[in-house]
Amino acid sequence: MTEEPPEELSEEDPEVETDLETKLEELEKELQYARAETANARQRAAKDRSEAIRYGGAPLARRLIPAVDVLSKALDAAEEGDGNASVIEGVRLTLEGIKASLEAEGIVQIEALGESFDPTCMEAIATVPSSEDANPGTVIEVIEQGFKMHERVLRASRVIVAEGDS
Repeated sequence: MTEEPPEELSEEDPEVETDLETKLEELEKELQYARAETANARQRAAKDRSEAIRYGGAPLARRLIPAVDVLSKALDAAEEGDGNASVIEGVRLTLEGIKASLEAEGIVQIEALGESFDPTCMEAIATVPSSEDANPGTVIEVIEQGFKMHERVLRASRVIVAEGDS
């Protein structure tokens, strides 16, 4: 058995060689785009995983925040009235425990009282004429406490804002 020598490429038509080079360039570009798209998909998936881990507890936090409100109101009412000291202390410890658990997960209260009104994390329920001790645009009362999880607002603070003279 004898092997036949391969045909010489130099005898081919120059047009065929140009077509092959063009096709090769196109395939290399397609490969480059496919690699870039794969890298982008990996980055998006990593970002999505990271956000899912970071904000995964948000639904639970949204359900717990009303319980914090109720406990705060119960504590305030008991302290104003003639509440049983042991009940008041039990509610206070429960409230502090829930708040500590939320803070451990990156959930914090939005500090609003005395601050300038910030529409990204506050909702103005009403405006009242500003007094001498309150600057216009300053929060003078918090109706409902707001909460953030890392940088994301879970619930905006509902506030009353001092308005300026117009």
